[in-house]
Formats: sequence, C-alpha cells, structure tokens
Amino acid sequence: MIKIILSAIEKVYILMFYNRRIVCLAIPGKIIKIVDNDDLAIIDYGDGTKRKVNISLVNVKNGDYVLVHAGFAIERLDEIEAKKTLDLFRELLSNAEEK
Repeated sequence: MIKIILSAIEKVYILMFYNRRIVCLAIPGKIIKIVDNDDLAIIDYGDGTKRKVNISLVNVKNGDYVLVHAGFAIERLDEIEAKKTLDLFRELLSNAEEK
C-alpha cells in the first residue's frame, strides 16, 4: 500500500511504503548562481544550506526557484509557491523536534 501526502500547494511529494521507511522527497530552493556551462547551479534551500544541483532538465536563470530531487532540478516554481513550501518544511521540522 502506498500513501501519498501532498502539501497544500501540491509540490512536495512524499511517498511512503506501508511497512518500509522509504521516502522520496523533492525540496524547493533558489538558484543563487549558475556555474559549469549552465549545467550546474548553486541552490539555497532557505536556511543557509547551499548545494550544487544539476539544472540541465529545466530552463532557469539566477533568482528562479526550482524543485530539487536527487541532485536534479526537476521543475521551476514561482517564488510564492516555493516560499510557502519552505515554510511548510520548517513547520514540519519544528513539530518533529518537539516530539
């Protein structure tokens, strides 16, 4: 049995298998700088965490928000939607730390 949980803005995809703890997650981030012949970019995830991500699958520019999965930007997001999703992640993490 697969349970699918979607955020209110339907851009955070979490797949969990019934008796297993396998999680597949896509996280939004902001493109800070495009590097390496336009194939890689530095992404800021909103909490100071920055990573290089492959952007070859999407058409983006500096300042755009993208949805990142397994090191690849898989979708361009609008800024409001991305910020709402990042706020949701902060809330989920805050609730998890309280328990």
